[in-house]
Amino acid sequence: MEPATPAPHSEVAARREARLATPRMKREFNTLAAMLRIYCRDHHGGAAVLDEHGLCAECGGLLAYARKRLANCPFGEDKPTCANCRVHCYGPKQRETTRIVMRHAGPRMLWQHPVLALAHLLVDGRRQAPPAPRDAAAARPAAAEAEETAPRD
Repeated sequence: MEPATPAPHSEVAARREARLATPRMKREFNTLAAMLRIYCRDHHGGAAVLDEHGLCAECGGLLAYARKRLANCPFGEDKPTCANCRVHCYGPKQRETTRIVMRHAGPRMLWQHPVLALAHLLVDGRRQAPPAPRDAAAARPAAAEAEETAPRD
């Protein structure tokens, strides 16, 4: 008997997990996790129960939320930092909480995780936001547009 064909949902989930396995997305996730650890330690230091990332339940929930949003990012590997993005994936409450975490942890990242901090500032922070993916004409690859606009001999 043949094994059952995987449901489309599991195929989509596998693609999302594969997207998170790229170096750029790993660095993005690791940067946010490091920022949350700094914030959690400084604000929730007495939490008795910590998860595998060293976070309390509240901060661990925000990291899980961010991971899901990162995996679903319509820009994938080309994503800008969320502050430079035209598509806001986070809900208002999570966006404000993340802003507070980053404001607290950002300056401390230079001392505790200098490589992640510099990559976030110098590489990711300068990345321009691509056009919103809903606009099919704007979402086409730049190479295809260049071919169309290039003068013909």
